[in-house]
Amino acid sequence: MLTFLEARQLVLEHITPLTPGTVALDQALGLAAAEDLRAAEPVPPFTNSAMDGYALRASDGRDASDTIPVRLPVTGGLSAGNIPKGALQPGTAVRIMTGAPMPEGADSVVPIEHTLNGADWVELRKSPKLGANVRRAGEDISLGGLVVGHGTTLRPGEIAVLAATGFAQVPVFHRAKVAILTTGNELIDCGMTPGPGQIRDANIHALAAQIRAFGGIPVFFPRVPDDRERVDTVLAEALASCDLLLTTGGVSVGDYDFVKPALEAAGAELVFWRVAQKPGGPLGFWMLNGTPVFGIPGNPVAAMLMVEEYVRPALRKMMGHRFLHRPTRRATLDQPWSKSGPDGRVHFLRVVARETASGLRAALTGPQGSGILSSMLCANALAVIQETDLALAAGESVLLHLTELAEDH
Repeated sequence: MLTFLEARQLVLEHITPLTPGTVALDQALGLAAAEDLRAAEPVPPFTNSAMDGYALRASDGRDASDTIPVRLPVTGGLSAGNIPKGALQPGTAVRIMTGAPMPEGADSVVPIEHTLNGADWVELRKSPKLGANVRRAGEDISLGGLVVGHGTTLRPGEIAVLAATGFAQVPVFHRAKVAILTTGNELIDCGMTPGPGQIRDANIHALAAQIRAFGGIPVFFPRVPDDRERVDTVLAEALASCDLLLTTGGVSVGDYDFVKPALEAAGAELVFWRVAQKPGGPLGFWMLNGTPVFGIPGNPVAAMLMVEEYVRPALRKMMGHRFLHRPTRRATLDQPWSKSGPDGRVHFLRVVARETASGLRAALTGPQGSGILSSMLCANALAVIQETDLALAAGESVLLHLTELAEDH
């Protein structure tokens, strides 16, 4: 069987970014820039005041003190949106508001609260600093400066800077449409009361929530019974409407596991099936007419972990993001853990990671079986236990995938 890292790398090698397009800036949050975006003008576009106060030459107030104040005549006023009528004359000041353009000749602004003032004069009791409270043209972003790099995720900060530099429309990679198929005669909707042998379908809701959280668009299909003809039909419908397909259940070797044979009959290229990991061993990955297809185990924890560890980076690459993988850190394990015996598998443990004075620590969320869905409730990280580790004592170091932190942070 492939290792976890080998399998994930194979997935990424088969993923290509979607064709980019242009959207309105207010529709771009969470998307990735499809090209380098550079400033067509400087920010700020002109030199302006950073405070409400008085614009003047710093040299005209250099001898000011509490005992010997300097009084300057005030020759006018400037508010934001107005343009100075002329240059500032030496030995004078202009009343100025935040954001107003600095008049020619002025090199500093003294805040109102640091002065005594009247209708046509201002008194300084402290020598002003040259350049104080002045925003220089281009000091934030220079003309032609890189605003957002190719593949950068557009967060509120990026949206703000793009707006400031005049990007009403932005080139981005679109959100991927992800079809989700859950299979099994035993499944019913979450709003129904289970009958004998039935269980509520948590997977379709959990996976759809993950896809939305990852920035994709989930496309729902009705639960598919364990019927080969029905599996064939729904599979064809799903592939016609998505950029990536997720199936849960039906990928193992049971008598009613029809997903694998249905994909093979449709001409899908098998990239791999089964990975040396727990949970999620019977994971399959195919390419069918250019569409990636994940066959994910039906156990709810295994399904969610496989979507986190494999589908998330695949989706991020498909949607053009530069960074694909969650941040990783080492942490100290709070309690002992052991395998039942040598199995050659990577194990993913659900943990709560927390910062302490002595560093990052990790506590198991409870029993770690692939059907213990409640183990996902408090988890904010996955501890990745290597194939060769049979047991870990409390206090040993483990590698964490920090599942609540963004890839580029």
